[in-house]
Amino acid sequence: MHCKLICLGKTKNAHLSSLIQEYIEKLNYYTTFELVVIPDAKTSIKQSLAHRKKQDTSLLLKHIKATDNVILLDERGKEMTSVDFAHFIEGKQSISIKNIVFVIGGAYGVSESFLLKTQQCISFSKMTFSHQMIRLFFLEQLYRAFTIINGHPYHH
Repeated sequence: MHCKLICLGKTKNAHLSSLIQEYIEKLNYYTTFELVVIPDAKTSIKQSLAHRKKQDTSLLLKHIKATDNVILLDERGKEMTSVDFAHFIEGKQSISIKNIVFVIGGAYGVSESFLLKTQQCISFSKMTFSHQMIRLFFLEQLYRAFTIINGHPYHH
């Protein structure tokens, strides 16, 4: 299974970037992983929220294929424990999903039309985290899921 994370805007904090890279390297032991960072759209403060969401959604959709299994990371999604998330990933493997694409939307979320392209929506918390932080949290949890699936003691 090929896993991909698509997100908007680069990680500006060097410490976070380093940790993100560390987890990508760890993940590649278990799966083929790709991080796609899309530059932020040029927006004006005068643009409506709906316009910004539409613009971000358009940028994201350029990196998604019709055959991708798309999972949106969003505060409105389903919360899971780490073990539940591991079972979720294992379930995708068991039905031979080839490409699973996780998406972190822009600061204002995604348009409703994007939700139609997703197979599922997952929330990491009801709290709000910066987009740079959630990348790291997601990668750690994805790595943790693969270690749980493979019986590695990392989880405990």
